Formats: sequence, structure tokens, C-alpha cells
Amino acid sequence: MDQLRVEELFYRVSNFVYAYMEKGVSFIISVVIAFAVLFLGSKLINFLLKKVRVSLEKKQIEPGVVSFLISAGKIALYTVLIVIVAQILGFAASSVIAVLGSAGLAIGLALQGSLANFAGGVLLLLMKPFVVGDYIIVDSVEGTVKKIDIVYTTLHTADNRAVILPNGKLADSNIINATREDKRRIDIDVAVEYSENIGRVRDVLQKIVDHQDKKLEDMPVNIVVSSLDESAVTMAVHMWVHPDDYWTVRWGMLEEIKDEFDKNGIVIPFNQLDVNINTTGAKENGK
Repeated sequence: MDQLRVEELFYRVSNFVYAYMEKGVSFIISVVIAFAVLFLGSKLINFLLKKVRVSLEKKQIEPGVVSFLISAGKIALYTVLIVIVAQILGFAASSVIAVLGSAGLAIGLALQGSLANFAGGVLLLLMKPFVVGDYIIVDSVEGTVKKIDIVYTTLHTADNRAVILPNGKLADSNIINATREDKRRIDIDVAVEYSENIGRVRDVLQKIVDHQDKKLEDMPVNIVVSSLDESAVTMAVHMWVHPDDYWTVRWGMLEEIKDEFDKNGIVIPFNQLDVNINTTGAKENGK
């Protein structure tokens, strides 16, 4: 009787050890296969993304759009790879997807501002209100666009300061693109005294305009009286140039206008304050 119990106990222990050894070996094999799939899958993803990047760059697609598409594709492919590896290890695909969804929701709630910037970056890259190299004005900030990322856009000001703007704000702002068109008009207003001869002033301004070798010859030039102000007549000069030459030509013309007006005796009025001191009342009070 005792011998039968020993044999039965030995049989049960043997079955238990064998079953867990079988499961252990199976798990080790699954882990090895999972690591192999993860390694080979990563190599394959990097290879595919590299080929896609080269193909997009050959088509001269905006660098910001290329970067966004590559990043989005990388996230999607690695998500699929993680689900496959989890299934190999014995996890249910539905459970893995539920965990990833919950994690995504938690991250989304924690990064609401960043997601708004992300959405703004997608809109900017798709709608293209500006591209790298454009000179834009946004509220009180202006500069040349140096980089468009999926979250932030970098501008360089005229004095070479870097301005980092969140794309969410950019997408909701009024954007002035000063270099999108192939020409830009220079508008200069000059005030002269009422006693000046308008024809003579116009001739001097026309002479200055004729000296500008960077003006666009096929575009009209206007030199007109723009307004009659309280203490001056305002003359307006309108001339077209290439956007890259705008500031150089404008600054040069302002200096030439001052020099030519001085040479020709044309007076530019400025605000003056007359102070009259009544000494009579002070003397009477002194008496």
C-alpha cells in the first residue's frame, strides 16, 4: 500500500515538473523568437523609412512635411511591431491595444498644450502659409523662417536673434508673409511745408527714384500728394523692388531724400513748441 502511494506521488511530481519544464522551454523559445522579431522588425522599419525619406526628398517635398511623415510612420510601424511581439509572448492583442490606448489617452491629457502645437504644426505643413526662407510678421514678432518642426517654428530676426514660436499660436494668428510674392512695393511718406512747390518736390523725388538700379522697371512708380495735414503736405513715393532688396533700397532712399532736400532747400517740417512767458502779471504781483 505504501509502495503504491510513493509511486503515485512520484508520478504526480514527475508530471508537474515535466509540465512546467515544457512551459519554461516554450516560454524561452517565445522570448528568443520575440527578440529576433523585434530586432529584425526594427532593422526593416529603419530601412523602409530611409527609402521613403529618400523618395520624398527626390520629389522636393517640404523638409518639415518629410520629417512629419517619417515620424508618424515610425510611430505607426513600431506600434504594430509591439503588438506582434506581445502576441508572440502570449499576450492577447486586444489587451495590448487596450493598454496602448489607455497610455495614449493619459499622455494626451497630460500634454494638451503640446498636442495643440502638434495639430498646429500639421496644419502649417499642409496649408503652407510660409516655408523655410520666408520673411513673416506675426503680431509683434517678425523674422526669417529658419526651421519648421512639428511642434515649434524658429525665426531669425534682423539682428540674428532666434525666436521660437509654438505652432498652435501660429496656426491661430494672422500671418503676414512679406516674401511669398516675387515683388514688393516700397511706400515712403515725406512731409514738406505748405510753402513748397509741389512740382519741384516731385521732380526731386523722381530723380531719386531714377537713381535706384534695383527697382523693377516693368512696374509703375507713383509720386503723389497723399494727404494735407495740419502743418505739412505729405508726399507719397511708391516703387516696386524684389523682396530681397526691400530694406536695402528703402534705407538708401530715405538717406538720399534727406540729402537731396537739403541740397535743394526743401524743408521737412517738424513739431515745434512755442513758449510765451507773461512777465506783466509777475511784476504786478511783485508790487
